[in-house]
Amino acid sequence: MSAPPSKEATAPVLFGFPTTDNLSQALATFVLKAQDEALKKQPTFRIAISGGSLPKVLGKDLIGRDGVPWDKWEVFFADERVVPLDHEDSNFRLNDEHLFSHVPIPRQNIHVIDTSKLDDPEAVADDYEKQLVASFVGSSSIAFPRFDLVLLGIGPDGHTCSLFPGHALLDEMDGWVAWLNDSPKPPPTRITLTYPVLNHSLRVAFVSTGEGKQEIMKEVLDNPNPKEGLPSSRVRPISPGRVFFFSDDAALK
Repeated sequence: MSAPPSKEATAPVLFGFPTTDNLSQALATFVLKAQDEALKKQPTFRIAISGGSLPKVLGKDLIGRDGVPWDKWEVFFADERVVPLDHEDSNFRLNDEHLFSHVPIPRQNIHVIDTSKLDDPEAVADDYEKQLVASFVGSSSIAFPRFDLVLLGIGPDGHTCSLFPGHALLDEMDGWVAWLNDSPKPPPTRITLTYPVLNHSLRVAFVSTGEGKQEIMKEVLDNPNPKEGLPSSRVRPISPGRVFFFSDDAALK
């Protein structure tokens, strides 16, 4: 079991921007800084990405950047819907449309779910966890992987990844990847990284845009409670990890 993040977590950092375009530019710079720092210490940059509106914001200013060592990126998904990769609900498809298909990340460096097991979400989660183990463990033994960067969104109900308010998975402290077939938001069957993985990351960045996020952003920022708060509020990486919020003014008013 991981150490309670509330004991060691550093206060969140909020970055606000006048427009979504300004946010996209700053987010791209932030991502590439995390990449550069990672590659000074290791051969790959390990990043986990969610879905929703995030891929479009992320891809806008990353695509076309010169000198990005895309071949050193290793991409996982913070959560994924248990559907075919070309399905409209697939987080892979969303990220592929807005980023992957426009940059030369080797396809073998993008870790996707095993679509031959879609009728068995537990097997899908187990396989995805094995992909994490193969990437992070190597010859050493670790309790949890340490991502260089995790990029997340915030749902109107405060959920993040596929960790929903009141769900039993909020208390999962042992596994790296969990599954559920009762998501309150369709599609119901998903896999997700767990809090111990999120809270061992070096950086977690939430991206929130638009007037529709005003109410939930106020609640998440004003009532941070890593133990009992909204799912987004419980993401508090233990030291030396940090959590960041990238929001446009529309989401912060």
